[in-house]
Amino acid sequence: MKVSVSPVYVHPTAEVAEDASIGPGTQVWNEAQVRSGARIGAGCVLGKGAYVDVGVVVGDRVKLHTRSSVFSGARIGNEVFVGPHACLLNDRRPRAATPDGRLKREGDWVISGVVVGDGASIGGGSTVLPGVTIGRHAMVGAGSVVTRDVPEHGLVYGNPARLAGYVCECGERLDAAGACPGCGRSHPGLEVRS
Repeated sequence: MKVSVSPVYVHPTAEVAEDASIGPGTQVWNEAQVRSGARIGAGCVLGKGAYVDVGVVVGDRVKLHTRSSVFSGARIGNEVFVGPHACLLNDRRPRAATPDGRLKREGDWVISGVVVGDGASIGGGSTVLPGVTIGRHAMVGAGSVVTRDVPEHGLVYGNPARLAGYVCECGERLDAAGACPGCGRSHPGLEVRS
């Protein structure tokens, strides 16, 4: 039996490092950049101007929307959505120069990447601070500033982002009993905190 594998598409204006790994069926659109050692899974879409930094790991069927930025140390699970202009940061104490006035180089940075669980969504214009973990199937509202970990299925938004409830795998907000009014799934133990 012959298995057909979808080719990788890289737009002519995109930049992909020679040692980056791009999975089958992934599309890298105009002006996107994938840096050295990055690993992008199968069936992903990197929108216009998306930036994937050195050594970032991205799972399968992930969408990094227009102008999203994912910096070194980030680990993104499968089926994650990162909205337009969202930014996943990696340095808690960023400085351009060392205390003795030298321009910082690669070895001077302390990397603390963001971890995003399978099926999570990060809304457009959001900023996720270094070292934060976004749980599986969590949802970050557009424009949020995420300063601490988000639980699985957690719905957070605001600046700073605060837990406002829980969401289903389908994206619908769960009721007080953890049931999804959209698809009918039940999530015992997840309840809205007031």
